[in-house]
Parts: sequence; structure tokens; C-alpha cells
Amino acid sequence: MAHGGRKDSPELPDLSLLKRLVRDQLIYLLEQLPGKKDLFIDSDLMSPLDRIANVSILKQHEVDKLYKVEFKPIISISDQLCFLIRPRIQTVKWICDVVNADKAAGKYRRYKIIFTPQKFYACEAVLEEQGIYGDVTTDEWAFYLLPLDDDIISLELPEFFRDQFLAGDQRWVRTAGSALHLLYSLFGPFSKIYGIGRCSKMTYESWREQVEEGEQRARQAEIGNVFLIDRDVDFVTPLCSQVVYEGLVDDTFRIKCGCVEFGPDVTSSDKSIKVMLNSQDKVFNEIRNEHFSNVFGFLSQKARNLQTAYDKRRGMDIKQMKTFVSEELKGLKQEHRLLTLHISASESIMKKKTKQDFQELLKTEHCLLEGFEIRECISFMEEHINRQVSMIESLRLLCLLSVTENGLLPKDYRALKAQYLQSYGDEHLLTFSNLRQLGLLVEQQPGETLTVMESRVGKLVNDRTAGKLTDAFSSLAKKSNFRALSRKLNLVPKSDEEYDLRVPKDMAYIFSGAYIPLSCKLIEQVLERDGWIGLEEVTRLINGHEFAVTAGGSGADSKSKGDSQRIILVMFLGGCTFSEISALRFLGKEKGYKFIIVTTAITNSSRLLEAMLDNHV
Repeated sequence: MAHGGRKDSPELPDLSLLKRLVRDQLIYLLEQLPGKKDLFIDSDLMSPLDRIANVSILKQHEVDKLYKVEFKPIISISDQLCFLIRPRIQTVKWICDVVNADKAAGKYRRYKIIFTPQKFYACEAVLEEQGIYGDVTTDEWAFYLLPLDDDIISLELPEFFRDQFLAGDQRWVRTAGSALHLLYSLFGPFSKIYGIGRCSKMTYESWREQVEEGEQRARQAEIGNVFLIDRDVDFVTPLCSQVVYEGLVDDTFRIKCGCVEFGPDVTSSDKSIKVMLNSQDKVFNEIRNEHFSNVFGFLSQKARNLQTAYDKRRGMDIKQMKTFVSEELKGLKQEHRLLTLHISASESIMKKKTKQDFQELLKTEHCLLEGFEIRECISFMEEHINRQVSMIESLRLLCLLSVTENGLLPKDYRALKAQYLQSYGDEHLLTFSNLRQLGLLVEQQPGETLTVMESRVGKLVNDRTAGKLTDAFSSLAKKSNFRALSRKLNLVPKSDEEYDLRVPKDMAYIFSGAYIPLSCKLIEQVLERDGWIGLEEVTRLINGHEFAVTAGGSGADSKSKGDSQRIILVMFLGGCTFSEISALRFLGKEKGYKFIIVTTAITNSSRLLEAMLDNHV
């Protein structure tokens, strides 16, 4: 099951440094409010905070009680209140209500608001409007990056995708630039930076400004090259069903901040348990990137090996038994516990996928990717919608049809939209509008008018002053050009011969040999060519805003410099899937690279489409 490839891959830098830095900064900020205090935490900061500073650390720094922000009157009796929040107007307005309610009741307290990762002017304006600007102190906790594993870092900003790509709100660009600058200051200097997409270009420019403003220090680089990529460069990949183990666990149970909660169906008890999924879990680490069809075989072999290790006890003398108990038994018990969990999780996934008619779904997806039997695929979707199998799954298939076929024929679009609204409700009209604006679900336009318009918009987009007007035109004219890209980059391998998933030969294994993710193929090609030369036609089809810049990082000795050149930082702006992470790990093994994946959030088809729903807050 082990993949081949080069054995001389370099060592990854120690990302735990990021955790230590933000923990120390948070402690410093809490100590700025001396004495006992109650801490109110934004609900979506609860899990990330737990990975940085648990309750006992907070208690050591005089945090008395912890509350989740719930937008209702508070019950705290503390004289000091601290609010740890994302910079959102709704939350700031609620804090204003709390302070004003205290004022009306004649209650005097001290208030501190800690914005993370940064505060926005709009939030301070609300404090001023509500008349409490002088009653509160504000600060920033520069919590930009959360390491989820040795090679995965998340900004934990799921709203980045909707804000940037749908609403055209560019406030998070500076955040992404600051996150990149933090990595540069700790593990740089970088040698080259490649990128594709409008947001990537803006993030690079924000990073460049911050580098120029700061002081330059000569040090040994631990990361060589950087690749920035926008999520809207490749929508096909997150719309495909995940079939590697980690992706399926995410789709089935939802991995949150590197943690998954397995329910009673997995734990075989009446309790749920939280499990950290990372390279420290030896069982998980060996199966996380495997195609699901290989997982049961591996787990059963692991169970046999474990039994053999336990059986060693037979015939031991006292001294040997003592050594076995002190050195091996604890590790074996831990491995046994994890093995049992992953076997149960795999069985649960199998049951759920069998119920969902998963094989038929995959067959439909593969036909869409190859461009075969489109009418049969549409019939399958109609049945799927009419049976009300799953609102999100139906939407996913419609979007996959649209992005692979460059839009739906007008009659198909109208018919499928009408059926969907009839099955799931008229309130989804706005969802269809959002999907159209993003280029995820569109009608094909007659003739060449779109191409003409696209070329005009392309010129406009380059003019930064065009702003949101440009964004509106750009989304109107958005075409996926998937078929042409697929031919140019050979994204859909020829299906003449059987694909051996036990010994994968390329990144297509993550989708059962049916499709190589466009995002990962672009990274492979650019690294091979050391830039975009020879990919001009590809970037034109993507409407790309591609760039390749020599960042000038050098100064280390030739051996370590050579090692750092093979550490590639890939930053996904708008989210990244576990399937893409598995594909890049495979590519790294094949080519002797190590990839560090930085993403604004972990995504999948459900999260991507839920962000488009009209009721999304």
C-alpha cells in the first residue's frame, strides 16, 4: 500500500512554533486586564481556542468563567468582562447592548474586546455610534494561523469564501497577506512565489507591502517556494465526492479543527467521543490518504499484526514480562483502541454510502467528468431531485454538470431549476442567483457573445480601479472551460485499462482514477516548468491573473538551501479539500517535495454549497 517515489524528501519545519506564539500573545492580552474576569468567546472560536490554550491555561491567567457568545442578555456577575470575537458587526452590536444595559442599571464594570485576527474600522465605528467607544478597551489577537498537523495550517476563516468570491468583500485579503508574512518571518525568506487568481494576486501584493515595511533579517530559509491559488480557479475538485479515507471521514462526520466527533454508531456505546485526527494517530496516519477500497484490507492486516504482538507474552519469563508491560503494552493498547475506532468508522461510512446509492452517484460523476452519457446523467439528477434524496447532493450534481459542460442548455436549466424549487422550496431562488453569480450553475449563452464579453471584461479586470463593477461583470461572464482544460492538461486519464488503486500511478487515484484535480495539476506543471511558460493557453482558459516572482530569498549554505527549495508552501484562498491534500502528499512522494498546505478553511462540497444558500448568515 505504500506509494513509491523518492526517498530523500526534506524535513518539514516545526509548525508548533505558531501555536506557542499566539498562546503567549493571548496570555499577554488577558493579563492587560488584571484580576478575575469572565471571558465571552465567539462560538466559532471555541474549537480553535481549545487547540491553542485550554481551560486550565485560561484559569491560570485569572479567567473565572467562560461563556459562549449567544446574542442574549448575560448572567455574569463579574466586575470585568473580556470578549474574544471575530470582527463582525452583529457581535459588536450585541456587546454595545450589554454595556448599555449595564449603564441603564447603574452597574459599573470594565470591558475589554479582543478582536481576532484583526479589528476592522467598521467595528470601531459601531462602538462610536452606540456611544460606548470610551467605555471599552479594544485590542487585536494576531491569531492568523492554526497548525492542524505537521503539514496543514488553517486560517479557520470559512466565511472567506463567500465574502471574497460572492460578495466581493476584500477585507480578508490583508489577513491572508499577514498570515503569509508571518510564515515568511518565521520560515523564510522565500525563493519564488507563483500564483493564479485575482485574490492570490492581491494577497501577494499585500504580503509584498508588509515585507517592504518591515526590517529584513538574514536567516536560513526553511521554506523555498510558495504557490497561491484561488478556490474559483478550480470548482470541479471540491464538487466531486471524496473517496480517500480522510475525505470520507470529513464528508460523513465533519472534521472540525482537526478533531472529529464519533457518535454512538461508531463508539458502540451511548457516548460520543472526540478524536484528534493527525499524524500522531499511527493507524489514521497510514490510511488517511488511501482510497477507501484499500482501507479494510489494511485495517484487518493491522489487527493481525497487533494480535501477533500481544501473543508474544506467551512463554515470557518474569523479567521479559516486566519489560513488555513497561515498554510495549501501553502503546499496543492505544493502537488497539484507535484500530477499533477506525474499523467502526469505516463500517459506518460503508453503511451510509450504501444507503445513499454511492456507486450510482460516482458513476454519474465520472460520466460528467468524461463528458459521456450526459442525458442519462440529467435523468439521474431529475430522479434524485424528485425523490428528495438530499438538497445539497442534488445541488452538487447540478453544479458539477454546469462547470464540466460550460453551463446548462437553457431548456435543461429551466427544467432542473423548476424541479429543484418544487422539491426543496421557492426560498432557494436566491441560492440559484448566488450560484449563477459565482459561475457554479449557469445557462449556456447563445453563440459567441459570451466570449466577446469575456475578453472585454478581462481587460477591465486588470484595471484595479474598476472594483466591484468589474467583479459583477466577471461573474456574469464566468465560464469554466473544463473540457478544454481537461484535454490540455490530461485531467481525465484514458479509461482503456483498469486503474490499480492499490498501486496508484498518478494523483487521479484520489478520485478512483477518474480525474486529476486541476488545482494540483497546475501546481505540478508550474513546479516542473519553474513558472507559467508553456501554459499560456491554460491560463487564458482559466482567465487566470497568473504570476511568478523571484522573491530573492537566499543566503543559506547550498545543502540546506537545496532542502528548503523542496519545501513548497501552497496557500488555498477560499478553502481546500482533504482530497487535494492527499493528492499533493502523493505528488510530494513522487517528486521528492514536501508540501505545507495553508488554507483559509478546510472545505468540501457541502460546506462550499451551504455558503451559497440564501439563509446563510
